Amino acid sequence: MEVILLEKVENLGGLGDKVNVKPGYGRNFLIPSGKAVAATKDNIAEFETRRAELEKQASASLAKAESRKTQLETLEGVSVARKAGDEGRLFGSVGASDIVEAVTAAGVELSKREVRLPDGPFHTIGEFEVQVHLHSDVDAVLKLHIVPAI
Repeated sequence: MEVILLEKVENLGGLGDKVNVKPGYGRNFLIPSGKAVAATKDNIAEFETRRAELEKQASASLAKAESRKTQLETLEGVSVARKAGDEGRLFGSVGASDIVEAVTAAGVELSKREVRLPDGPFHTIGEFEVQVHLHSDVDAVLKLHIVPAI
């Protein structure tokens, strides 16, 4: 199935690219989420008339993501307090939702789907670096401090 991308899609292409995708991926994800349209003659003509508008939206979202990145990196470190045992193991864990709560309390907007925890939630006390994926071109590193609760 051939589609025209209306925004940059990671590992697929950028705005305006005409790409071949599997029919299920196109019909069930790309088209319903507004990331692409089917590559028909009418849609190609409509895309060319809207191209400037879409590029302006893409640059605005990239600029917003860059400003959020600088806000995240200027945070001295976000701390989360949890009950822990004598050896530094937590009674529970610190996951993405806990990180989002702490960052939002610090004054920076963040959503759960932007937090990347490839090794899963944290189970020990300490300092950690958390990858935050703000945009397809913008990744930030957040310093997280997990401290024992008193």
